[in-house]
Amino acid sequence: MFPDRVRRGSPDSRFPIPQSRPPSGFTLIELLVVVVIVGVIAAALVIAIGSSSERQLSNAADQFQALLVHACNQAELTGREIGVAVSTTGYAFSRLDRDEWKAFGNDGELRARSWPTGMRIELTNADRAIALASPGHDTPQLVCFSSGEMTPFALVLGLGDATTKYRLRGTDDGTLKSERVEAAP
Repeated sequence: MFPDRVRRGSPDSRFPIPQSRPPSGFTLIELLVVVVIVGVIAAALVIAIGSSSERQLSNAADQFQALLVHACNQAELTGREIGVAVSTTGYAFSRLDRDEWKAFGNDGELRARSWPTGMRIELTNADRAIALASPGHDTPQLVCFSSGEMTPFALVLGLGDATTKYRLRGTDDGTLKSERVEAAP
């Protein structure tokens, strides 16, 4: 053999370089990383989907309370009573104009709102049930008076199969309180 003709790595070489093959599969580490990622995503989805009813319920209760506080503040500022008609599908604000309740328009903060689908509503006054309004009916069950007082009430909201309910209480002195109530097993 002639050394000047032998190339390194050629079949005639005394020290051949082994040919490497491309990998033909996944390593155990790669498989474990994929399993962990899929597990984390699945857990996040279960948490997000499982608590979506409770989140919707909480948002609906917070929104109703905030809007009722706003309506009562507006009643005091304007010197005109503002009422709320609560129905199975939602609630609508109206103001007393002489002897007639006039609904607010479809714009602004005090426009009519809808409850999330599947909402359960119980409205009481001194532990006596108050009939819910027919959808689109403007005569309110709850009134914010211009004097700062309010119709006393308790509104219990539940949604779907959520184990939590929210109770909003309004007292005659205009105080509003909200509490989360765990359903009995």
